[in-house]
Amino acid sequence: MRSNKLYKVTFLHLGKSYVLYARHVASSSLWGFTEVGDLVFEPVGEGLLVDPTEEKLRDEFKDTRVLHLPMQAVIRIEEVERKGALSIRDAADGQKVTPFPMPPKPVR
Repeated sequence: MRSNKLYKVTFLHLGKSYVLYARHVASSSLWGFTEVGDLVFEPVGEGLLVDPTEEKLRDEFKDTRVLHLPMQAVIRIEEVERKGALSIRDAADGQKVTPFPMPPKPVR
């Protein structure tokens, strides 16, 4: 049974801020991760104007069933009424986002 809930998930990955929409968000069985599944993209039809960002994200996540995002990479999760624009932005693109601090690497 599919949920009617829709979540807007904003997270950091490789210095960029990603915005995706998903139907499933939960704590992952992997410790320290958030599970994001059932990603939502606009249906592809002939003759329609295509958003290049959405196409890039669709290609990047085409074989992905569930994302397991590190908790410190998740910026925000919102339950929304309808899907908006997907985006990939530089994390420093006018946003004041600081990743969660990680413990220092041990010196050997």
